[in-house]
Amino acid sequence: MESNRKLRKPGLEHFIKFIRNLSAQSPRVMYDQLGEHGYRGQESARRAVCLMAYRHVRRIKRIYLDGVDRRTLPLKSNYLMVGPTGCGKTYLVELLFGRILKLPTALVDITTYSETGYVGQDPSTILTRLLHAADDNPMLASIGIVCLDEFDKISSGQNNAIFAGAGTTKDVTGMGVQRELLKMLEASEVVVPLELTHSTYGDHVVLSTADIAFVAAGAFSGFQQVSHRRNNRDSIGFGRESSIRRYGPDAIAVDFTAEEVESVANFQAYGFLPELIARFTRVVPFSALDAGTLKDILESDVIDRMNREFSDEGLEFSVDEEVLDHVVQDALRRETGARGLASTLTRHLEEAAFDAFGRHSGGAVRVRMKAGEIAVDLDIDTTES
Repeated sequence: MESNRKLRKPGLEHFIKFIRNLSAQSPRVMYDQLGEHGYRGQESARRAVCLMAYRHVRRIKRIYLDGVDRRTLPLKSNYLMVGPTGCGKTYLVELLFGRILKLPTALVDITTYSETGYVGQDPSTILTRLLHAADDNPMLASIGIVCLDEFDKISSGQNNAIFAGAGTTKDVTGMGVQRELLKMLEASEVVVPLELTHSTYGDHVVLSTADIAFVAAGAFSGFQQVSHRRNNRDSIGFGRESSIRRYGPDAIAVDFTAEEVESVANFQAYGFLPELIARFTRVVPFSALDAGTLKDILESDVIDRMNREFSDEGLEFSVDEEVLDHVVQDALRRETGARGLASTLTRHLEEAAFDAFGRHSGGAVRVRMKAGEIAVDLDIDTTES
């Protein structure tokens, strides 16, 4: 059966031109560009990932433009990013690799994948998504970036999928996916289907992962408790109390130390194959965003977008300073990070937007605090246009 999707003719000349035009900017310049694009916070993590990006581009140029034997160069880098939800992990990958460097970049939710032969997407279709991101050009896909989001959910201790026939129809432990990722994260030849389908009879292409960089990201909820239990199981008396952190057992917005994330044994206790974690050149801890950073993101991104939307509807839009502080504190309380900033305001603005949008009659919308709660004042012409 003929596939609906056709591969682009590889074209070595086009491939070389693409690599030649890749940005060769320094890690510092990339770091600054992220700030110009609105990325806030995570200074240490941002530096680490920018350096990884520089090394990736530099390595590709050395191999394909300078003709350097890849065996004399450092191996490709795979990074694991660990940090609470809403702290900017996947956004960093999307912004740096996809929009600034313009490399083929695939963001993949790893929780939808199962070991080959079970219900769920085959892990080889991870590279199908990368192929699609590269406009179906296998040569461009072979130098791209894959972001494995929700990576912590495939640990054997975290996958709680329960449904009829779970024991026989789905790889619920996540270990099968981990095993299949092993060869992918190294330099190997992978048979990649051209379509996102369960059929084994569709068209395929063989893709090398020797120059594909993998960036995994996850919140790793409960990782600190696993780490503390492992480190303290033989500890009696002295030093035991000093290891107890300020976070409760159900805390989400936690900060990970370098010592915690650099221990393969901690990840093994969490439910990961140690050889899989060893495939990552660097484990980068991300911090929960503080109030100042959240407010900066709220003002420069969320409010700016809302202002443009209301302005397009012919409405003046304003938000009092007190509201900004309230929204930030609410995000901190709910431990949602930057992801939760827009939801609070959107919920309160829905009624005003419903009444005002589409009238094209002008007016004003003001968001303020009233008796400790967010209130929205709407002043428009009530005549329906």
